[in-house]
Amino acid sequence: MKTQRLRSTPVPGTRDTYTGIEFNLGFHVTHYHLEMDYKVGPNRLDGTATLTLTNWRDLDHMTLDVDERLTVRRMSASSGIQVRRYRQSEGKLRISFANTVPVDTEFTLSIRYSGSPAPRRTQWGALGWEELTNGALVANQPNGAPTWFPCDDTPDEKATYSFDVRADQGFSAVTNFTAKPMATYLACVQVGRYSRHSLGRNTYAWLPPRTQVGDLAKQQAMLDFFEELFGPYPFERYEVVVTEDPLEIPLEAQGMSIFGVNHLAGYERLIAHELAHQWFGNSLGVAQWNDIWLNEGFACYAEWLWAEHLGAPIDRSARRHYNALTPQNFCLGNPGPRNMFDDRVYKRGALTLHALRRHIGDQGFFRGVREYVAKNAHGVVEPFDLANALRPYGADVDGVMDAWLNHSDLPEFP
Repeated sequence: MKTQRLRSTPVPGTRDTYTGIEFNLGFHVTHYHLEMDYKVGPNRLDGTATLTLTNWRDLDHMTLDVDERLTVRRMSASSGIQVRRYRQSEGKLRISFANTVPVDTEFTLSIRYSGSPAPRRTQWGALGWEELTNGALVANQPNGAPTWFPCDDTPDEKATYSFDVRADQGFSAVTNFTAKPMATYLACVQVGRYSRHSLGRNTYAWLPPRTQVGDLAKQQAMLDFFEELFGPYPFERYEVVVTEDPLEIPLEAQGMSIFGVNHLAGYERLIAHELAHQWFGNSLGVAQWNDIWLNEGFACYAEWLWAEHLGAPIDRSARRHYNALTPQNFCLGNPGPRNMFDDRVYKRGALTLHALRRHIGDQGFFRGVREYVAKNAHGVVEPFDLANALRPYGADVDGVMDAWLNHSDLPEFP
């Protein structure tokens, strides 16, 4: 849902200052039902997206995000609402209604579309639907979801999802399995010659032929450890997908992570990182992209916490990364689109949490973090939500956060 809180950036009615995409205003999407047929060889996608919406103002027109390589073939609305016309331009599906849809109406849009999906070229690399040697994957963050379905692609717009995806014989189409609300960038389809393997109580792996689980065998132990620190795992189960192709970096989705075969040995810290995102980034989503450190800082700190659990002093990990933090030419609280995935955001975000932990003490810090996670589960957060959760356990939490978030100069090591 669109957050009702005031936000300094981006300003509603303009563009997202990080992705540059114009907001879709006047409504909330509450549910997506995605039916898709995917032909692997020709990379052909035929889909129907049925969106359930409620409008918070009278609507005579509206927009959705969809890539130009997908052609909308047909559109219809629920009974009593008539689509007068629609057209695609500049990454938008522009819809006009024959009669104004009164405020607070719940209605559906059924959108049939087809095409050969391909990644969107952005300043952060290729995003969205991507062909593999033997299948396909999606990597949406931050704005790749429109490459495979029409949507309202902004991080604070969470909705529920259902999927009916069919692929060629011999291929599996793995999708998110969760009844919890999800941001568009966390929805996923992974297509490949996969078989499913249990890794423990509620963790599973989808593996290509002749592939061993490697370091993924530690996944259930990691999940149990993080539950002790952060609270119950927020989704029904956790699944990982391993592609036959090597990947440059792992990818996150809600209730799921995606690794390349190259990540199965020697990348234990990345396996911990992606799992931690299920709490920080997936259950607790950011309201806007300038707060990306809340996702990546916690996930990076979880790497150090897992290493500490295995015997590596966390001050050693923190000090090593602190000493490597140069140059300091941005503010963590608003790093700008160019730096939003910069490694300094991850490490300085983790160091911010370490500074808060050292300032408050272990007991108060982890109690506050668990309360932060529980109170904001399946919603969106901003830094003041974390500050509110920690403030009862330590004096001048706001001063510590201000020093680390709002100034480019690096504070002293905590």
